[in-house]
Amino acid sequence: MTNRPRRQPSSATKSRRFGRLCVLCGSNAGRDPAYAEAAKALGRTLAARDIGLVYGGAGVGLMRAVADSAAAAGGEVLGIITPDLAERVGHPNIRLETVATMHDRKRRFADLTDGYIALPGGFGTLDELFEAATWHQLGIHDKPAGLLNIKGYFNGLLAFLRHAEHERFIRPDHLANVLAATDPDQLIDAMAAQPANKADKWMRP
Repeated sequence: MTNRPRRQPSSATKSRRFGRLCVLCGSNAGRDPAYAEAAKALGRTLAARDIGLVYGGAGVGLMRAVADSAAAAGGEVLGIITPDLAERVGHPNIRLETVATMHDRKRRFADLTDGYIALPGGFGTLDELFEAATWHQLGIHDKPAGLLNIKGYFNGLLAFLRHAEHERFIRPDHLANVLAATDPDQLIDAMAAQPANKADKWMRP
């Protein structure tokens, strides 16, 4: 962590204080340079707010962009990675913690952080996002999830989730835990203001 003065949250964000957030994102950079620019902006925002970054430990794609920008701004950065991935794509300049399996990696994400932010990504990003949302739904943790919805990347996903809610497979209370915004500060503020989950997963007829 840095010694710079902490960015003071607004009155709407005092319900949660984030020590670290887990950022889920692609190990590829994607088609549009706007995705990497958004990853860099998120890294700078986390450092400015004295929120540590925990991520998947890779030194490629959007994962590298967010890690490098947070570190360059003086933020805490920790990568969680498996040995095989560390050999292939591990970040050479970031503190890494090696775990045995991908399941262990997701458990460490949950152990170490207070919430999740997803940038654009593919199967791995969605796997990690949905496991976090499922654990929240089951009451295993009470950590909000946010989508940094750059250039409408998650619009289709959000539409599908609203469809699942309409068809009574997801409670509105649980869908409300998956927040979306295009600006990192606005997203973090919304996550900080998100009330605790008190709803049971199962819906009665």
